[in-house]
Amino acid sequence: VQLQASGGGLVQAGDSLRLSCAASGRTLSAYHMAWFRQAPGKEREFVGRISRSGSMTYNVASVKGRFTISRDNAKNTVYLQINSLKPEDTAVYYCAAAPYYRSTMQTSNEYDYWGQGTLVTVSS
Repeated sequence: VQLQASGGGLVQAGDSLRLSCAASGRTLSAYHMAWFRQAPGKEREFVGRISRSGSMTYNVASVKGRFTISRDNAKNTVYLQINSLKPEDTAVYYCAAAPYYRSTMQTSNEYDYWGQGTLVTVSS
């Protein structure tokens, strides 16, 4: 499966963005999906994940209430809605896919396919 992330840009603090991750090559419903982000000079960090059907989502505590992951399997697309953006949300955001449920599904090495990343820059 090939993943293409989009939707990033330069925004102001308090704005909202919706990132998209479009899949091609295989149906997205076969994959557990996640979003990660990597801020300048920092390691890539897990943001949240969504089950194959979309019935289960999980976000890390630091973004709960502001980040929402969803998916539309008919459109082969996963979304990350980000509200009340903060300067510390500035990062490259990556979507990732895994065909099987592994251990925690919160680490990079549990995902097999990655999008190229989309840059979100939040100005104060």
